[in-house]
Amino acid sequence: MADSKEIKRVLLGPLLDNNPIALQVLGICSALAVTTKLETALVMTMAVTLVTAFSSFFISLIRHYIPSSVRIIVQMAIIASLVIVVDQILQAYAYEISKQLSVFVGLIITNCIVMGRAEAYAMKSPPIESFMDGIGNGLGYGVILVLVGFLRELFGSGKLFGITVMESVQNGGWYQPNGLFLLAPSAFFIIGMLIWGLRTLKPAQVEKG
Repeated sequence: MADSKEIKRVLLGPLLDNNPIALQVLGICSALAVTTKLETALVMTMAVTLVTAFSSFFISLIRHYIPSSVRIIVQMAIIASLVIVVDQILQAYAYEISKQLSVFVGLIITNCIVMGRAEAYAMKSPPIESFMDGIGNGLGYGVILVLVGFLRELFGSGKLFGITVMESVQNGGWYQPNGLFLLAPSAFFIIGMLIWGLRTLKPAQVEKG
């Protein structure tokens, strides 16, 4: 029987208290690369969440049968299989977004969050808790991605989901798009500000010097 308190902890904890990007500083590369648009940030969030949840579930199911010496290989094989499925679905039903995400969907295989949850949690926990832990960490990763994607697209082009929200000066409006927000370094600064804000709200997350 799944422990409801444990499920609540692993599902909600990564959103703020133990966020994989803001606290553990994992998955930064894709957070920089796929957040120029809110749409790609949301799709990447769904892809990582599904892969993390199902890989943790399947690894937990067979954890007692995996020899310690080859556990990383087995984990990567399961993760890679799920990533291929997700990539094929995106290419079949959302081809334009798949092209925009480019190689970053394939690189979910090496995402530290996915590998980390498989090794640190799924190998030691029951399947249901592992599945919910995967969802929680995927959503924790996604919260940061969506916030960064929202800010970058809004201030970089005055749009959200490709729809004009703030009319640009070139089109007779009042807003002058800030192209700096569309460059990768802007994501560094935004993530840094989000980490600062979160640790200001939760001083316990600040590392002791």
